[in-house]
Amino acid sequence: MIRPIVKDVMILSRKSLPATKQDIPIGKDLLDTLAANDSACVGMAANMIGVHKRIIVVNTGVVNIVMFNPVIESRSGRYETKEGCLSLSGLRSAVRYQSISVSYMDINWNKQKLKLTGWPAQIVQHEIDHCDGIVI
Repeated sequence: MIRPIVKDVMILSRKSLPATKQDIPIGKDLLDTLAANDSACVGMAANMIGVHKRIIVVNTGVVNIVMFNPVIESRSGRYETKEGCLSLSGLRSAVRYQSISVSYMDINWNKQKLKLTGWPAQIVQHEIDHCDGIVI
């Protein structure tokens, strides 16, 4: 289901709770909502659709993937950049890392680990910030 995008900073700045297997439908809603906004957005966190769970969806350049309870396990190549967000207007400064390793549960609730570099790594970091209540 396509959900409306939350733009209220008070809602976006709340920390998200861990996701459970019962939250898989929220991941599917995020996939649908990202697809509906793909001209302006490459990733989303559940709080952007009003759900405070640690769930993100990211366009890897090839496919959109859902990550439940994502954790960045390693990072390297610190840099500063400016980012936009579908929930916010304008660009904001952010510190990111060129390469990351992230572990998460997938849509079938299987443990996964990905090594990402460049743009997909930046998107994951941005969306995990959303889960942590960090508004860039």
